[in-house]
Amino acid sequence: MSDPGQPGSAAEPETVASVSELYLGNILYALEVTALSLDEQQKPADAGFYRGIGRKLAEARGRAKH
Repeated sequence: MSDPGQPGSAAEPETVASVSELYLGNILYALEVTALSLDEQQKPADAGFYRGIGRKLAEARGRAKH
């Protein structure tokens, strides 16, 4: 059952945007852990790819706050 006022409640349908906004910190953490693991595997290009995704998400969040 959904909490009122939370994404997915009857008043506000759950969307990719609402879920990703709610869990953005967790998503950014997971992307960085993935990048660190790829660094350890000596795959810097792959690590950079995941860090780039994280950077884009963080920048988009910063623009949305203004």
